[in-house]
Amino acid sequence: MNIEKSLGIWMDHQEAHLMEFTVDPIETKTIESSFTHEEKEQTLGRSEKLMHNKEQHEEADYYKALGEVIRNYNDVILFGPTNAKVELYNFLRKDNRFTDIVIETKPADKMTENQQHAFVRDYFSKRLFLV
Repeated sequence: MNIEKSLGIWMDHQEAHLMEFTVDPIETKTIESSFTHEEKEQTLGRSEKLMHNKEQHEEADYYKALGEVIRNYNDVILFGPTNAKVELYNFLRKDNRFTDIVIETKPADKMTENQQHAFVRDYFSKRLFLV
């Protein structure tokens, strides 16, 4: 029998806060995109085409890093203020390794760490009662 492992990810294009749903206090781990605002301005100064190309490659690396973590879970909620969560969702759905993982996206504003933990706790607690 597989143990259900659930993960909440609050994310935007710059960073992702990963929170495993547990009975213990939830801990947050962060993965940051390597394409920073400063790097965007520097690259844009040289060439807009170069900036977009570099941004796409580094965004793909960011999504791949998140995917490597997500592979270890059965149920994932992606939430946050930008469309990065939908982009990640679409990125993962193209990969057959993620077909058995339940992944859902929800819009959310900027949140404190405690608000993020409460969101994850509330989301997965409700799902436990629906199963």
